Amino acid sequence: MVRKATGGAARTGRTDRAGASEGSGSRTAVKAARRPEVRLPGLEPYGGGELEPDGDYDGLDFQEQDFVGQDGAGARFMDCALTGCALDETRLHHARVLDSVLTGIRGVGTDLAESTLRDVELIDTRMGGVQLHGAVLERVVIRGGKIDYLNLRRARLRDVVFESCVLVEPDFMGARLERVEFLDCTLKGADFTDVTFTDVDLRGAAELEIARGVERLAGAVISMSQLLDLAPVLAGQLGIRVEG
Repeated sequence: MVRKATGGAARTGRTDRAGASEGSGSRTAVKAARRPEVRLPGLEPYGGGELEPDGDYDGLDFQEQDFVGQDGAGARFMDCALTGCALDETRLHHARVLDSVLTGIRGVGTDLAESTLRDVELIDTRMGGVQLHGAVLERVVIRGGKIDYLNLRRARLRDVVFESCVLVEPDFMGARLERVEFLDCTLKGADFTDVTFTDVDLRGAAELEIARGVERLAGAVISMSQLLDLAPVLAGQLGIRVEG
């Protein structure tokens, strides 16, 4: 069945940021992330009930649903809107979230390990201890909100934008990041151990605090002011003693 997108449901379109920095040609050195183009169709209200493992949810509007402690492992969400839903300890291991918008999601200990998020917008999320290790994120925007202790170990991020959000002690250990942008967001105590960066733009981060893995920044771009802030950490990593 072909769905027609409703006019009011059009979401953020793809924007080309390369070369768009107040006349500065230096932006062209980094390939810009491709943003998702999510245009939701006319959605049907979710009928209620618990999530089901391997469930298939297509074109549904989830409003203020309580999924605390439920098991939706392997479920597929396509062309869906989830607004104000509670996902504390919700099991969504191996889930697929496609062409969907999640707004005001909250939860502690949500298990999205080895899941796939493609063409997804997460807006004003309030979460802690989210498990996304081994996950695949492609054309994803995370805008606003705060996520504590985000686990992205060994995840693959391609065309991902973190915008105006706060990430407290995010763990990227062993992850692969390609065309990832951090815009007006705060990173506190980030772990970049064994991370592989390709066209990753950190210059727009409002605060950049790296706890581990500063030596892995090859393939990322930082600003001069960020370089000065990171100088003590870099010196320590290289065994340089700074005096005077």
